[in-house]
Amino acid sequence: MTNELKLHRISVSPMDNNCYLLAINGKGLLIDAADDAPAILKMAADAGVEITKVLTTHRHADHVRALEEVLKATGATHYAPFLEVPALPAKVDVELDHEDSIEFEGQEFPILILRGHTPGGAALVAEIDGHTNIFAGDSLFPGGLGKTSSEGDFVRLFNDVKTRVFDVYSDDSIVWPGHGGETTLGKERPELELWWERRW
Repeated sequence: MTNELKLHRISVSPMDNNCYLLAINGKGLLIDAADDAPAILKMAADAGVEITKVLTTHRHADHVRALEEVLKATGATHYAPFLEVPALPAKVDVELDHEDSIEFEGQEFPILILRGHTPGGAALVAEIDGHTNIFAGDSLFPGGLGKTSSEGDFVRLFNDVKTRVFDVYSDDSIVWPGHGGETTLGKERPELELWWERRW
Protein backbone atom coordinates (compact mmCIF):
# COMPACT_ATOMS: atom_id res chain seq x y z
CA MET A 1 0.00 0.00 0.00
CA THR A 2 1.15 3.54 -0.66
CA ASN A 3 0.01 6.97 0.44
CA GLU A 4 1.07 8.50 -2.89
CA LEU A 5 -1.46 8.70 -5.69
CA LYS A 6 -0.40 6.60 -8.67
CA LEU A 7 -1.81 6.39 -12.18
CA HIS A 8 -2.28 3.16 -14.10
CA ARG A 9 -3.70 2.89 -17.62
CA ILE A 10 -4.67 0.24 -20.12
CA SER A 11 -6.10 0.46 -23.62
CA VAL A 12 -9.01 -1.83 -24.49
CA SER A 13 -11.14 -2.58 -27.54
CA PRO A 14 -10.37 -1.99 -31.23
CA MET A 15 -11.21 1.69 -30.61
CA ASP A 16 -8.19 2.13 -28.31
CA ASN A 17 -10.30 3.17 -25.32
CA ASN A 18 -8.31 4.26 -22.29
CA CYS A 19 -9.23 2.96 -18.85
CA TYR A 20 -7.49 4.94 -16.11
CA LEU A 21 -6.98 3.80 -12.53
CA LEU A 22 -6.03 6.18 -9.72
CA ALA A 23 -4.53 4.12 -6.92
CA ILE A 24 -3.73 5.00 -3.31
CA ASN A 25 -3.87 3.25 0.08
CA GLY A 26 -4.89 -0.04 -1.48
CA LYS A 27 -7.95 1.54 -3.12
CA GLY A 28 -8.63 2.36 -6.76
CA LEU A 29 -10.79 4.87 -8.61
CA LEU A 30 -11.48 3.71 -12.16
CA ILE A 31 -12.23 6.20 -14.92
CA ASP A 32 -14.35 4.54 -17.64
CA ALA A 33 -15.00 0.80 -17.58
CA ALA A 34 -14.83 0.88 -21.35
CA ASP A 35 -14.44 -2.78 -22.30
CA ASP A 36 -12.75 -6.06 -21.29
CA ALA A 37 -13.69 -6.29 -17.62
CA PRO A 38 -11.11 -9.05 -16.92
CA ALA A 39 -8.32 -6.76 -18.15
CA ILE A 40 -9.57 -3.91 -15.99
CA LEU A 41 -9.77 -6.13 -12.91
CA LYS A 42 -6.29 -7.46 -13.65
CA MET A 43 -4.96 -3.89 -13.85
CA ALA A 44 -6.32 -3.27 -10.36
CA ALA A 45 -4.94 -6.56 -9.05
CA ASP A 46 -1.52 -5.83 -10.54
CA ALA A 47 -1.61 -2.39 -8.89
CA GLY A 48 -2.49 -4.02 -5.57
CA VAL A 49 -5.74 -2.12 -5.16
CA GLU A 50 -9.44 -2.78 -4.80
CA ILE A 51 -11.65 -0.69 -7.11
CA THR A 52 -13.99 1.18 -4.78
CA LYS A 53 -15.16 3.99 -7.08
CA VAL A 54 -15.92 4.16 -10.80
CA LEU A 55 -16.43 7.35 -12.80
CA THR A 56 -18.17 7.08 -16.16
CA THR A 57 -17.24 10.17 -18.17
CA HIS A 58 -20.07 9.98 -20.72
CA ARG A 59 -22.76 7.84 -22.28
CA HIS A 60 -21.20 6.48 -25.47
CA ALA A 61 -21.29 2.70 -25.75
CA ASP A 62 -17.54 2.27 -26.26
CA HIS A 63 -16.96 3.74 -22.77
CA VAL A 64 -19.40 1.55 -20.83
CA ARG A 65 -19.20 -1.99 -22.25
CA ALA A 66 -17.54 -3.39 -19.10
CA LEU A 67 -19.39 -1.16 -16.65
CA GLU A 68 -22.00 -3.57 -15.36
CA GLU A 69 -19.49 -6.42 -14.99
CA VAL A 70 -16.93 -4.26 -13.17
CA LEU A 71 -19.53 -2.82 -10.80
CA LYS A 72 -20.87 -6.29 -10.05
CA ALA A 73 -17.39 -7.69 -9.41
CA THR A 74 -16.24 -4.84 -7.19
CA GLY A 75 -19.32 -3.38 -5.54
CA ALA A 76 -17.82 0.03 -6.30
CA THR A 77 -19.70 3.29 -5.98
CA HIS A 78 -20.65 4.55 -9.46
CA TYR A 79 -20.31 8.24 -10.29
CA ALA A 80 -21.46 9.92 -13.50
CA PRO A 81 -22.40 13.41 -14.73
CA PHE A 82 -26.11 13.96 -14.18
CA LEU A 83 -26.80 14.85 -17.81
CA GLU A 84 -25.51 11.43 -18.90
CA VAL A 85 -27.30 9.33 -16.27
CA PRO A 86 -30.49 8.52 -18.25
CA ALA A 87 -28.48 6.91 -21.06
CA LEU A 88 -26.14 4.74 -18.96
CA PRO A 89 -26.56 0.96 -18.68
CA ALA A 90 -25.91 0.75 -14.94
CA LYS A 91 -27.32 2.42 -11.82
CA VAL A 92 -25.55 5.63 -10.86
CA ASP A 93 -25.00 6.11 -7.13
CA VAL A 94 -23.76 9.70 -7.25
CA GLU A 95 -24.78 12.21 -9.93
CA LEU A 96 -22.24 14.95 -10.62
CA ASP A 97 -22.57 18.55 -11.73
CA HIS A 98 -19.94 21.10 -12.77
CA GLU A 99 -17.58 22.00 -9.90
CA ASP A 100 -18.63 19.02 -7.81
CA SER A 101 -15.82 16.79 -6.63
CA ILE A 102 -15.18 13.15 -5.85
CA GLU A 103 -13.63 12.47 -2.45
CA PHE A 104 -11.21 9.58 -2.60
CA GLU A 105 -9.01 8.43 0.27
CA GLY A 106 -8.71 11.93 1.73
CA GLN A 107 -8.24 13.68 -1.60
CA GLU A 108 -10.69 15.80 -3.56
CA PHE A 109 -10.86 15.46 -7.34
CA PRO A 110 -12.70 18.36 -9.02
CA ILE A 111 -15.24 17.51 -11.72
CA LEU A 112 -15.67 19.64 -14.83
CA ILE A 113 -18.76 19.28 -17.01
CA LEU A 114 -17.92 19.72 -20.70
CA ARG A 115 -21.02 19.90 -22.89
CA GLY A 116 -21.11 19.20 -26.60
CA HIS A 117 -19.63 15.80 -27.43
CA THR A 118 -22.57 14.48 -25.41
CA PRO A 119 -25.09 16.50 -23.36
CA GLY A 120 -22.74 16.79 -20.39
CA GLY A 121 -19.59 14.70 -20.22
CA ALA A 122 -17.29 14.88 -17.21
CA ALA A 123 -13.59 15.50 -16.80
CA LEU A 124 -11.77 14.71 -13.56
CA VAL A 125 -8.79 16.67 -12.25
CA ALA A 126 -6.13 15.07 -10.02
CA GLU A 127 -2.74 16.15 -8.73
CA ILE A 128 -0.16 13.41 -9.30
CA ASP A 129 3.56 13.83 -8.61
CA GLY A 130 3.16 17.60 -8.44
CA HIS A 131 1.40 17.90 -11.80
CA THR A 132 -2.22 18.60 -12.67
CA ASN A 133 -3.75 15.71 -14.61
CA ILE A 134 -7.02 16.19 -16.48
CA PHE A 135 -8.93 13.06 -17.48
CA ALA A 136 -11.02 14.56 -20.26
CA GLY A 137 -13.16 11.73 -21.61
CA ASP A 138 -13.86 12.39 -25.29
CA SER A 139 -14.07 16.19 -24.96
CA LEU A 140 -10.41 17.09 -25.56
CA PHE A 141 -7.69 15.30 -27.52
CA PRO A 142 -4.23 16.06 -28.88
CA GLY A 143 -4.99 18.26 -31.86
CA GLY A 144 -8.61 19.14 -31.23
CA LEU A 145 -11.94 18.72 -29.52
CA GLY A 146 -14.12 15.65 -29.43
CA LYS A 147 -16.59 15.02 -32.23
CA THR A 148 -19.72 17.16 -32.28
CA SER A 149 -22.81 16.75 -34.44
CA SER A 150 -23.97 20.35 -34.84
CA GLU A 151 -22.71 23.93 -34.88
CA GLY A 152 -24.33 24.55 -31.51
CA ASP A 153 -22.67 21.52 -29.94
CA PHE A 154 -19.27 22.59 -31.25
CA VAL A 155 -19.64 26.13 -29.88
CA ARG A 156 -20.81 24.78 -26.52
CA LEU A 157 -17.90 22.33 -26.28
CA PHE A 158 -15.32 24.89 -27.40
CA ASN A 159 -16.55 27.43 -24.87
CA ASP A 160 -16.64 24.91 -22.03
CA VAL A 161 -13.16 23.56 -22.80
CA LYS A 162 -11.74 27.07 -23.10
CA THR A 163 -13.33 28.59 -19.99
CA ARG A 164 -13.36 25.52 -17.73
CA VAL A 165 -10.02 23.98 -18.74
CA PHE A 166 -7.65 26.29 -20.64
CA ASP A 167 -8.58 29.44 -18.70
CA VAL A 168 -8.19 27.69 -15.35
CA TYR A 169 -5.25 25.26 -15.56
CA SER A 170 -1.59 25.86 -16.35
CA ASP A 171 0.29 24.90 -19.51
CA ASP A 172 2.07 21.99 -17.81
CA SER A 173 -1.24 20.29 -17.02
CA ILE A 174 -1.41 16.84 -18.59
CA VAL A 175 -4.52 15.89 -20.56
CA TRP A 176 -5.47 12.21 -20.68
CA PRO A 177 -8.11 11.62 -23.37
CA GLY A 178 -10.59 8.79 -23.82
CA HIS A 179 -8.61 7.39 -26.74
CA GLY A 180 -4.95 7.55 -27.68
CA GLY A 181 -2.02 9.31 -26.10
CA GLU A 182 -1.77 12.21 -23.69
CA THR A 183 -0.89 15.85 -24.33
CA THR A 184 -0.49 19.07 -22.34
CA LEU A 185 -2.51 22.26 -22.28
CA GLY A 186 0.60 24.17 -23.28
CA LYS A 187 1.01 22.11 -26.43
CA GLU A 188 -2.62 22.58 -27.44
CA ARG A 189 -3.23 26.19 -26.35
CA PRO A 190 -1.69 27.83 -29.46
CA GLU A 191 -4.15 25.88 -31.64
CA LEU A 192 -7.36 27.11 -30.01
CA GLU A 193 -7.99 29.77 -32.66
CA LEU A 194 -7.45 27.20 -35.40
CA TRP A 195 -9.93 24.83 -33.76
CA TRP A 196 -12.48 27.64 -33.61
CA GLU A 197 -12.01 28.49 -37.26
CA ARG A 198 -12.13 24.93 -38.59
CA ARG A 199 -14.98 23.88 -36.26
CA TRP A 200 -13.42 20.74 -34.77
